Amino acid sequence: MLRLYQIPLAIIEIILTPLLFLVASCCRFRRKRIDIGLGPEPLINNLYHKSALEHYGYSAQTFVADVYFITDKFDVRGDKIFSGKSRYLKKPLKYLVYLHLFILSLLRYKCLFIYFTGGPLGLATVFLWRIEPLLYKLAGIKVVVMPYGGDVQELSRSPNLLYKNAISVDYPEHRFRRRRIASKIDLWTRYADHVISGCEWVDYMYHWDTLMLAHFSIDVNAWKPAEADTIPAKGGKLRILHAPNHRAIKGTQYFIDAVRELNEEGLEVELVLLERVPNEEVKQVMASADLVADQLIIGWYAMFALEGMAMEKPVLCYLREDLQQLYVASGLIAPDEIPIINCSPATVKQAIRELASGRGRLADIGKRSREYVKKHHSTEAVGKVFDRINRSIGLSPSGRQ
Repeated sequence: MLRLYQIPLAIIEIILTPLLFLVASCCRFRRKRIDIGLGPEPLINNLYHKSALEHYGYSAQTFVADVYFITDKFDVRGDKIFSGKSRYLKKPLKYLVYLHLFILSLLRYKCLFIYFTGGPLGLATVFLWRIEPLLYKLAGIKVVVMPYGGDVQELSRSPNLLYKNAISVDYPEHRFRRRRIASKIDLWTRYADHVISGCEWVDYMYHWDTLMLAHFSIDVNAWKPAEADTIPAKGGKLRILHAPNHRAIKGTQYFIDAVRELNEEGLEVELVLLERVPNEEVKQVMASADLVADQLIIGWYAMFALEGMAMEKPVLCYLREDLQQLYVASGLIAPDEIPIINCSPATVKQAIRELASGRGRLADIGKRSREYVKKHHSTEAVGKVFDRINRSIGLSPSGRQ
């Protein structure tokens, strides 16, 4: 049922629908100059995915409606289209930004790599998001869809009670999105040309064409071990870096409590918290850390863990046993291959204690961590998977442009 404020938008969308169908049909015969568009969510993953695709000869471009604090290094930024305009027109202008990016995607890209939120029409439209897949098919554009987290987290499907509780703490409004999330999972699972899954996203999805440990990729040349003279001398406090974007979901309080209790026991451990800072600042601080504390709730690792591992930092993270079994059985990893220090809220204190008293292990874990990232999550490794997917849907690289 439409809310009162949605009625004017719905009327506008009814008027726009025939025009969008006409534009999409005409774009089918247009020569598109870029192989792949990545967006419209402003996720740092897309920057690495662009590099991964370019490594295999694809031309690629990132496009976003807006940016977060993490990075703003995207090729096309919708937030700049109407920059400087009256703040009273913000919402109408943002709606125009979404339409602009959608038309751009029809005109410019042969294929889209998007998330389950959908393309630009999925960001805020009343019902146009439901016909977005059809419009792309009319335009002759292939679509590869993958999850990133909140876009698929329909929590009635999750077996993880700790995670349900954390979402309720950090994002209580998430419950109002459940039906739309489920609808979009159905929509894009049915109509995308290729579906990727991995991580703990498998809890919420019922089909995928390609299973990955996670589609996260990272530039291992940009994220690498720090020069020796930038690292403080060992023997002082064990320095742990934690950079949560949502505290309950990451289990931040468990890390805080564990370090406080260890300090009370006389163990020299320091927890460095970074919140809402740019990615480059995280990298600088990470160079001086002994350990990286990722998360203790979700049950799998993500970008922050990969950044630490690429810099040869041992990583504390909770890895669910059933997910490990899935990825081993699927042939993606060997048993005990992941060098992450697996710990839960109940065991994180003991894990830190053991590492603090046995620091000789840290260097070896760090080296194995970087090798793991190079094998499974480098732009070259993920680009190889993307290249295989693209060729399976009839897209071959045209070269960088």
